Amino acid sequence: MLRACWHDLRMRQGYVYILASQRNGTLYTGVTSDLPRRLYEHQNNLTPGFTSRYGVKTLVWFEIHDLVVDAIRREKTIKKWRRAWKLNLIESVNPDWEDISAWLL
Repeated sequence: MLRACWHDLRMRQGYVYILASQRNGTLYTGVTSDLPRRLYEHQNNLTPGFTSRYGVKTLVWFEIHDLVVDAIRREKTIKKWRRAWKLNLIESVNPDWEDISAWLL
């Protein structure tokens, strides 16, 4: 049973995303297999922790990966980056730091 669950997890699509409190504000990097659901949780303070404590709710960047394991690997890499690299990543696709959650529709 555990092997089947792990196989299902590896075969799912994954998202790496960055939330911000404001332009050049506090950043949060995360990973999920269901970005619309996870974003809803962040924006409505349904999960206590960093994002609810610091008001980090605006989706400013995301990537889609065919496999969630690849998304996890990418998230771990980005979390190790310097802040300036993350800012450059965001601004390469979202120079105005707009809420891009509508892109998920």
